[in-house]
Formats: sequence, structure tokens, C-alpha cells
Amino acid sequence: MTNVRYAARREEPSSEVSSAPVRATAKALWADYETDPEIIASVLPRPIVPGLEPIVHLAIGQVEMESGAGFGIGNITVRAAHGDLQGEYGLAMPMGSEAAVIGGRETWGEPKKIADCRIDRNGDDVVATITRGGISYAELRGRVVETLPVPPPRKTLDFYFKFMISPDGKGFDQDPVLVHCRRTYRISRWERVEGDVILRESPLDPIVDIPVRRLVQLHYVEFESEQVGEIVDRVPGEWIAPFAHQRYDHFSWQR
Repeated sequence: MTNVRYAARREEPSSEVSSAPVRATAKALWADYETDPEIIASVLPRPIVPGLEPIVHLAIGQVEMESGAGFGIGNITVRAAHGDLQGEYGLAMPMGSEAAVIGGRETWGEPKKIADCRIDRNGDDVVATITRGGISYAELRGRVVETLPVPPPRKTLDFYFKFMISPDGKGFDQDPVLVHCRRTYRISRWERVEGDVILRESPLDPIVDIPVRRLVQLHYVEFESEQVGEIVDRVPGEWIAPFAHQRYDHFSWQR
């Protein structure tokens, strides 16, 4: 019989797949900016609450996975807390490949959508954009003005909700789970950039509703990273349902 690639595979599934860290190398622009505290509070599902500062983190760049796959990346988070733990709530994670969207969304609950994310550097001038539906709704641009000492490894904690829509269209299959995702960034290049955060109107990606009140810092960074995640709680579906549009476009159109 010919090899049928959709047939069951003979290999035993590895028990280490889910626990092995996911590693990557990347170059990106990282921006942190202040916004209005009440706006951050409005985008957070229970039991996540605002963090100590009303800070938005916007990252746009290019990643190379350990597997050799490369694609554009974006990450938009807001400072948040779960209980006594300070971290970041993942608001949007535009990705340049279907594999990155599916893997991250179904494994960790990351709020990923397909987008054209790119970073271009010409000498000391650098610009990075996120584009969906023909709209470059987030842009970082500036000029490198200072090379800084490489900082120690940066460790972050991100909060995600993992859920699946019910086949009957009424809520979720089961109550969502809260995932803690821990990342370690080992930075090899760290440069201060003077520039701007530019946000544009987009009906499906309304980051412009979270305005820039003050740019705190903007850096060009090259790094290696790895991440691991764990389920820490299960939460009522009614807590998360009003925020499903953050992840799925068709919910956004219903608003």
C-alpha cells in the first residue's frame, strides 16, 4: 500500500512535547508607553486586574524559531496582576505565519491573529509596522542614538485565557483556563532609540483606543528567548465571553 500521510502515525507521542521550552532568536523594536489607567482596567477580564503602572508594551520584529522557521511578530500587552503576581496581560499578538498563530493560540491561549509584521533597519534608522486588512495600525520608528550595556536576562510573566468556541455558537466548549506564560529573554544587543509610537484606526485591531500619553522607552533589541506555560486556574465562561473579540475577528464585527 502506498504511504498515506493522513493515516495514523506509528511514532508514540512524546511526553516531553508540552513541557519543553520553545526557543527563538529575534530582532525587534520594543516600546513602553503610559496610557490612561481606566482604559487598561477596561480591557482586563476577571480575575486579572491592573498592575502597578498604566504601561503598554508594544513589540514588533522578526523571529527565527529553533526549527528554522522565520516570520514577523508583534506583541501588545498591558501591565496587569493576578493575585500577588505582577505581569502582563496579552492583548494582541499579530503573527506572520499560520503555524505561529495556531500553535500559540491553541497551546498557550495567546491572542494571535495573522498579520504582516516587519522591521527594517537602514544604518541607525529603524521602522517596524503591523499591518492587517491593508491598515498599518501600529508603527514604531526612530533612530538609534546610543548603544547600551547588555542587560541581564529579562524574565516576564504573561497572562492568557485559553478557550474554544462551542460548535453550537453559544459560549465555549467548557470554562476557559487561565495560563501563566513565563519567558526569558537573553539580550545580545540593546540600543536606545529616539522616535515615535504611531497608532492608526482599525476596526478589527483598535489599539488606537489605548492612546500614548507618554513614551517611556524605545529600544532596538536582538535576543534569544524561551517560554514555558502552565494552567493555573479555570474561570467562568461569562467572565471571558465579553472579551472574545480580542482574539476572533468575527466577534469584533458583532460589536
